[in-house]
Amino acid sequence: MNDRNITRIAMWSGPRNISTAMMRSFENRKDTSVIDEPFYAYYLNKTGLNHPLRQKVLASQSINWDEIVAQLNGEIPREKTIFYQKHMVHHILSFDKIGWVKNFKNCLLIRHPKQVIVSYSKQSKINSINDLGFVQQVELFEQIKNLTGSYPAVIDSKDILLDPKLYLSKLCNYFDINFTEEMLSWPIGQRMSDGIWGSHWYKNVINSNGFVPYKESKESIHQDDMQFYKDSIEHYNYLSSYKL
Repeated sequence: MNDRNITRIAMWSGPRNISTAMMRSFENRKDTSVIDEPFYAYYLNKTGLNHPLRQKVLASQSINWDEIVAQLNGEIPREKTIFYQKHMVHHILSFDKIGWVKNFKNCLLIRHPKQVIVSYSKQSKINSINDLGFVQQVELFEQIKNLTGSYPAVIDSKDILLDPKLYLSKLCNYFDINFTEEMLSWPIGQRMSDGIWGSHWYKNVINSNGFVPYKESKESIHQDDMQFYKDSIEHYNYLSSYKL
């Protein structure tokens, strides 16, 4: 690792949030390099889960924990000073070896469980509350407090969609970087930085050129998934009490 002053941002989300739009927002900055879900192949390999495009995901990334951590602490392009890392919190199967985040700027991106569950169930079957990330976000929240002495930032996707400029400005202030108007929009299309799984999961964001105004879903949670909602809402409410 070189001696440049690099700001390493770890954005910890669950699935079916605006995590890819947030990655687009930061990638549109001239000073920022991004990485998309670097632990996904590791997660699939360890769990054996049969996600869409599983074999392609496994072929596209390292499945070695130490190699991935070294990459996240490693070099970024010379002209960049910010390394934005989009993480799915449920990809971290144990938080015993999470000490590498101590010197990162950490933030938890949350979304109301109803919205997550309705969106997720359209793409894939929910097998466990662990698929949704709320339990792991709380565990990580407490773990970062233990490592650093302070809680990480928490930001709600609803707030960002209601007022992108205000909440991105708050987030940049927390990260100790300057907000730039470039973060509010981006060119339509795929990116070289998108994970190989993007063709299945990223259709909305690929066709977007900015944050879509917030719209409350009118759909109801399927009865089969109602227990997941009941198990998730207390975790969401706890994290929400700390949000920016």
